[in-house]
Amino acid sequence: MGKVIRILGLLALWWLPWSAQAVLNIQITEGVEGETPIAIVPFAWEGKGKPPEDIAAIISNDLARSGRFRLIAEKNFLEHPHHGGEVNFDNWRSLGVEDLVVGRIRPSANGRYLVQFQLFDIYRKSENVAVGPGSDDARIKQLAGYNLPATKNDLRRTAHYISDIIFEKLTGIRGAFATKIAYVTASGSKADKHYSLQIADSDGHNPFTVLKSPEPIMSPSWSPDGNKLAYVSFEGRKSSIYVQELSTGQRRRVSSHKGINGAPAWSPDSRRLAVTLSENGNPDIYVLDVANGRKTRLTSTTSIETEAVWSPDGNSVVFTSDRSGRPQLYSVPGSGGRARRLTFEGSYNSRARFSPDGETLAMVHSSGSGFQIATMNVKTGELNVLSNGRLDESPSFAPNGSMILYATGYKGKGVLYAISVDGKARQRLLLQDGDVREPAWGPFTQ
Repeated sequence: MGKVIRILGLLALWWLPWSAQAVLNIQITEGVEGETPIAIVPFAWEGKGKPPEDIAAIISNDLARSGRFRLIAEKNFLEHPHHGGEVNFDNWRSLGVEDLVVGRIRPSANGRYLVQFQLFDIYRKSENVAVGPGSDDARIKQLAGYNLPATKNDLRRTAHYISDIIFEKLTGIRGAFATKIAYVTASGSKADKHYSLQIADSDGHNPFTVLKSPEPIMSPSWSPDGNKLAYVSFEGRKSSIYVQELSTGQRRRVSSHKGINGAPAWSPDSRRLAVTLSENGNPDIYVLDVANGRKTRLTSTTSIETEAVWSPDGNSVVFTSDRSGRPQLYSVPGSGGRARRLTFEGSYNSRARFSPDGETLAMVHSSGSGFQIATMNVKTGELNVLSNGRLDESPSFAPNGSMILYATGYKGKGVLYAISVDGKARQRLLLQDGDVREPAWGPFTQ
């Protein structure tokens, strides 16, 4: 079984103890110069006792970890308005603020809540007048304003949704804060290890266990519709590929041939998987119809061929092969045909992942000094190394293409990092006690 795991991963994985259901804590390690200064005023709570959730803090954390915004500290605020009619725009100009968010939470019927927020451009003039409460000045400067109903359990998601609205209004890029991430963790001693497949919010909160197993779990892959996860499990001490419905927890084994069953990747239509099988004695790329189990072989060589991924248009499959003597990336038509080599720079390129627009490939790259995350322009072949670790692996694009999630080591444990596609902003996600690996960023679901 050990040989199979090494072939499926191509890079050695290491596992350390962890704490079950622990939240992934985020640490901002690098930001972008020229970040937009923005102020998020704590939302007013119009109920009794403490507010059920700190909406402003969640929004602030979301925007800060994007690397595009500089949050103005609350201690510098000259006022604490909660709607546009209370805003003195001169106060915020004096602090150098460009954009302002204010809001409030009020209880409503049946244990529900109403979250109200407004986004203002402090320097906005009279163009594009937005309708909203408050003074004429506030109406002119308002970029967005919503009343959002929510249950107590939905408040964090509502906060992420507000972050998405703000991010898109100010950058022109759809926000991805309300999306999910999947990852694998392990617990126990070396002789008694247990594995878990987890899903969490993009900020690491609200972890949910999809599967626990005494055997390794690898290669989680989201279906493009966000309804299913495919993954490799070594239950029974052999590799098998499973597909699991996330809404019901129901799962089924879709591939359990002799030898390797690994590295599943969904087609854009959520109907097929590109997989690695060695039923003929050598690891090759196949396309598996999830509904009927029919498979089509795409590669047939004596080399190790694995880690396939579909292009967003579904026309081609990119995979890792050592047919040139070292692992490099190749592309083959999704319907089968001759493969062509894509990567030539560096001695090692593997684990490709497409950006949502199909214009960029993320990969694990090495030029002889460790393994880093790099991106390559599909048309020009231009390569850009983003990370600086010694053993960085498993890149996964955010669904808006702005960040790449990957796994690496930090102070002797496995952690996740998210890095901007230009390499300028980076954040670390780690368990308080333990190890995490195999990240996969989920798709937009609405």
